[in-house]
Amino acid sequence: MRRRQESTGLAAGLMAAAFMAALPGAGAAADAPAERLIVRLRAEALERHAGEPGRVSDLAERRGLRVRTERALGRRLRVIELEQPATADAGLALARLAADPQVEYVERDARAYRHAAAVDPLFTSQWYLHAAEPAALDVATAWDEGTGSAGTVVAVLDTGVRFDHPDLGQAGRGGRLLPGYDFVSGDSDGRFRLANDGDGWDRNPADPGDWLTEAEAALPLFADCDPDDSSWHGTRVAGLIGAIANNNVGMAGATWNGWILPVRVLGKCYGRNSDILQGMRWAAGLGVSGVPVNPYPARIINMSLGADGSCTRSYQDIMDELAAAGVLVVASAGNAGGPVEYPANCAGMVAVAGLRHAGTKVGYSSLGREVAIAAPGGNCVNDIGPCLFSVDSTTNLGAQAPGASSYTDPLAPNIGTSFSAPFVSGIAALMHAANGNLRGRQLISRMQEGARAFPAPGQGVPVCHVPLNENDVQGSECGCTTTTCGAGMAYAPGAVAAARRPIAAVVLPASVAPGQVLTFDGAGSAAACGRNVAGFQWSAFGASPAIGGASTPTATVAAPLTGTFTLRLTVTDDHGAVDTADIVLTPTSAGSVAPATAGTTACPLVITPADPGPFVDDGPPGSNPPPAGGGGGGGGGGASGVAELLLLAVAGAVRRRLRHESVALRLSHRHAVNCG
Repeated sequence: MRRRQESTGLAAGLMAAAFMAALPGAGAAADAPAERLIVRLRAEALERHAGEPGRVSDLAERRGLRVRTERALGRRLRVIELEQPATADAGLALARLAADPQVEYVERDARAYRHAAAVDPLFTSQWYLHAAEPAALDVATAWDEGTGSAGTVVAVLDTGVRFDHPDLGQAGRGGRLLPGYDFVSGDSDGRFRLANDGDGWDRNPADPGDWLTEAEAALPLFADCDPDDSSWHGTRVAGLIGAIANNNVGMAGATWNGWILPVRVLGKCYGRNSDILQGMRWAAGLGVSGVPVNPYPARIINMSLGADGSCTRSYQDIMDELAAAGVLVVASAGNAGGPVEYPANCAGMVAVAGLRHAGTKVGYSSLGREVAIAAPGGNCVNDIGPCLFSVDSTTNLGAQAPGASSYTDPLAPNIGTSFSAPFVSGIAALMHAANGNLRGRQLISRMQEGARAFPAPGQGVPVCHVPLNENDVQGSECGCTTTTCGAGMAYAPGAVAAARRPIAAVVLPASVAPGQVLTFDGAGSAAACGRNVAGFQWSAFGASPAIGGASTPTATVAAPLTGTFTLRLTVTDDHGAVDTADIVLTPTSAGSVAPATAGTTACPLVITPADPGPFVDDGPPGSNPPPAGGGGGGGGGGASGVAELLLLAVAGAVRRRLRHESVALRLSHRHAVNCG
């Protein structure tokens, strides 16, 4: 908060400063002005003022705040932009707004930053897709069971993508990238320095580059940001999930089929939480005011971004909304070596920690109880030559504006939990292709079921521990446990095998009374794609009641007069795979976490995007690149073939110096910017 020129009174100034410091979301960039706020209305206020426009704006202005714009963020959340930065007087007004009986909470529209590596390496062998190393995903073996489905959509919330990359390309023109949307809003002064594309929200999620000059880094808009070249972060993340396979160009992604939905939420250095939250809702197919409905709702959302601190209430609200819709949200844990960052630490998020090739936690990876699973993050064990365990991906050679399409630089490692997360998203896409009825929580539960156990740490390697606080940094290799790095190491064959099991479902009786004969219906159970339910079996534990129809879809059993027992439905498919649903019965209730129905889309419905026509993959303002397609439209060949791309990457290596794991760790401590 900047010091005002005029006097506001010591008491008022101290009170405002205290409130601003305590305002949720203030941690990562507390010295940046609080020009945008996220406000949640209480339910009773919403009912009392149903249909009334400008509700939060009116409340704010009655408290002495001048509001420029208001936008709905779901049903009860609103984003307001103030006319002026938060001065001492504005801080007092914000405190009064937060205390209003119609307001549940107010939080700063804080920043989230890409979890990114600083350089773009190239390594000729994608070791992480095979089985040679303990932490490898062995996706190549999982491909024997299926390479994905054209009915699966994975959204990548990031810096945007390069549609002209020959290993990505436009959907409808032989590529993998759906049209998507750009949610990076304009600056408060009406300019677009953060967005760097000349406008705010629009239909073009192409990445114009996110470089930051020294002069820009000195602006208040970029407080706590460092000068840097363009990261092409979203393009790198997208390539790990779905770089086109079998096209004789470059690399292969984790899935060969299906679609990537690019949702641009990060601009130069960072993105605003309100933009990210809107992007999450839109990606999942939920309505966003003023934006066309997403025609390709994603079942899986990848978010390789975050910032220091605990999950904010607004992130948790939107996460709960997406979880209820059955969407799996995967987020990188962070690269500070300490506690898991937000939004990965939100309940329901799939937080992914980073592993070394040997299966131990890589030094830079954050860790803790919030982690769901771990995957390779990239690491180097050599001091000279190309990094041996880099994570290769698609990228661009432009230091600022887009240049030539390329792959990772062979002498600069591509490392970070930013790249652990898309591995998990890619495996989830293979699982969804195998069983389209699996919803978000079921997907991660079965991925954890199919994970491999962490290896015992070698001599001299300490066991990881749950961080005590943000200052408890484990910046070196440590041995993972299930309380620090998740359920185990992501393993594609195990995850897909678990996904192929049937889903047991049961309809519970509407009411229960002691001794009442109850009916339980398991006919809504379903098998995976290409399989059929072959048998039902009902059994009991904790008692021996008579079960009617014990080997049929529908069973009857009397409620206990006293005590409790468990009724179990076991469903078997025609391949011998099973799933169970447990119902806990008391004299007056029947409870189960099993769904009432497993669904009807075991094989995901094929999505066939139309040819979108020429698309200008915009660079920064003033640039005029050719339309996507042609030599870069997804088929490979032409001047952008693999040979030229490899030569360009090698040439790029001459301009870059070798960097190692220690570099990633050092960069990860650049306040909330966790660059892997």
